[in-house]
Amino acid sequence: MKKSEKSTIIVKDLCKNYGNIHASDKLNLKAQTGDIIALLGPNGAGKSTLMNMIAGYLAPTSGTIEILGKDIRQFSIFAKAHIGFLPEGAPLYADISVKRFLCYMAELRGLDKDAVLTAAKTANIVNVMSQKIETLSKGYQRRVGFAQSILSNPPILLLDEPTDGLDPNQKDYIRSLIKKMAKDKTIIISTHLLEEAESVCNRIIVLDKGKIKSDGTLDDLLKQTKTRSIADAFRKLTHKENHDA
Repeated sequence: MKKSEKSTIIVKDLCKNYGNIHASDKLNLKAQTGDIIALLGPNGAGKSTLMNMIAGYLAPTSGTIEILGKDIRQFSIFAKAHIGFLPEGAPLYADISVKRFLCYMAELRGLDKDAVLTAAKTANIVNVMSQKIETLSKGYQRRVGFAQSILSNPPILLLDEPTDGLDPNQKDYIRSLIKKMAKDKTIIISTHLLEEAESVCNRIIVLDKGKIKSDGTLDDLLKQTKTRSIADAFRKLTHKENHDA
């Protein structure tokens, strides 16, 4: 990271324990505007746990998280106001229309209807605004969730499996959109799709058993593991018998 650039996210010695299980084990990372970071790891590696802690939805056992220079424990409202979060699964309130859902989420953030229309256009879901969320395909539901995450045009985006359920054309659209948006944002993507990490992200963090095994560019990852492909590097770092990417 350039010395002139300020970190938008700083994670220090972050731990999350469930009894004897260390979902996050002394994690340290910094991110800045322009970063598109892929979080890779097998199931249970701690990807979603880390995302939920940064988003403020899960309290760490120990360690600190700073968002735009402020500790999220002391400035939780500030942190959440500057983060757009796409969690796993379908959006909440599946029995209401897309428009009503987005308007409700916008109201919670103090935004007007213009923000809803802008987000809907960006996520390419204007044609389903009147439909109930539960009637939509998995791909459309994911895009509704994505629209919710960008309502306030936040400087930080946390996207958990953003292209899950999307067809190839939809995946291409969302991936190019992420690249475009990263010019003035910090974006962290949790994904099982190695090709997504390789084609979209400029930085890759590999997690395994709650620990960071690698953090750098794709070239850094290949050099560290002495491999020629992201798949081989992933297997080497996360143990072949455990990989499910």
